[in-house]
Amino acid sequence: MGKLQDLWLDFFQSDRNEESWWERKKALCHDREAEIVRISGRGHTFEEISYANKRNCKYMLHLSFLLKQQDEFIQEEQVIPFEYRMENGEIIEHREISMPMKHRDTPVLTSDSMRGASSERFSYDRRAAVQYAERWWNSYNPVYRTFDVDCTNYVSQCLRAGGAPMRGAPDRGSGWWYRSDNWSYSWAVAHSLRWYLSGSSTGLKGKEMESANELIPGDVICYDFQGDDRWDHNTIVIGKDAYGMPLVNAHTDNSRNRYWSYEDSRAWTPDINYKFFRIGE
Repeated sequence: MGKLQDLWLDFFQSDRNEESWWERKKALCHDREAEIVRISGRGHTFEEISYANKRNCKYMLHLSFLLKQQDEFIQEEQVIPFEYRMENGEIIEHREISMPMKHRDTPVLTSDSMRGASSERFSYDRRAAVQYAERWWNSYNPVYRTFDVDCTNYVSQCLRAGGAPMRGAPDRGSGWWYRSDNWSYSWAVAHSLRWYLSGSSTGLKGKEMESANELIPGDVICYDFQGDDRWDHNTIVIGKDAYGMPLVNAHTDNSRNRYWSYEDSRAWTPDINYKFFRIGE
C-alpha cells in the first residue's frame, strides 16, 4: 500500500460501506457545488507493537480539506483513528478503529458551574456555545469525563457553555445534568438526548424544525443512521456554508466545519433519518 509518510493518501483508496469513501466525499462536494482546493494530512502513532521486521500500529490521522464554494472558503477537518500493519517498511493493511478514550477522574463541579440548575427559563448564549465547540472540537475539557462514544457528551458540554440549565439530579433517567461522579442518560447517550430535547418543557428544550437550512449556530442535529428509530449521533451547528446549509462540529470521529448531512461518514446509510432542533425556544 505504501510508506508511512503516504498513509493518509492510502486512506483514500480503502473501501468503506461498499463504496469508496473518497468517491462519496467527492460526490457530496459536487452536490454542494464546492470545489476541493487542497487536501492535507498529518498524524501520529499512539500505540505500537514491533517484532522482527513487522509492526502493528495504531495511528491518529488528521485530515484537512480546503473547500471553495462560490467565493467563500471553508476549512473542514476530521480526525480518524485506525490501525495498520507494516512489513519491511511497507504498509500492507489498514482499517478504521474506534476513537481511543478512557474515562478520567475529574474535579468536582463548583457551585458556579451549576449556576442556573433550577431555572425554568434561560437565555441561550449561542456565541458561547459555538466558541466552546470550536475550542474543544479536537480535545477534551478535563472538567468533564470523556467517553468511548463522546459525541453527546461533547454536545451537552457546548449547550452547558451556552447557559443551558441542568435539572433532574441525581436520577439518571430524569432531566439533563452532569456531576463529576454521575450524569443523566440524556447528557451522554445520543438516543436519550434526542428524546429529551423534544420532550422537555422547561429549561433546556428543543423546537423541532422542518429542514436543516432553518437551523442557526448553536442548534443541534440528531442522526439515526440505520433508520431504525435508534438515534446514534449528535452534532452542534457552528456555522453556515455559502448556500445557508449548516456546518457542524462533533466528537467520535472528531470533526470541524463538516457538512451537516454526514453522507461522507462511515456510518451513513441510505436509510438515515435526522432531527433538527432549535435550542432555547
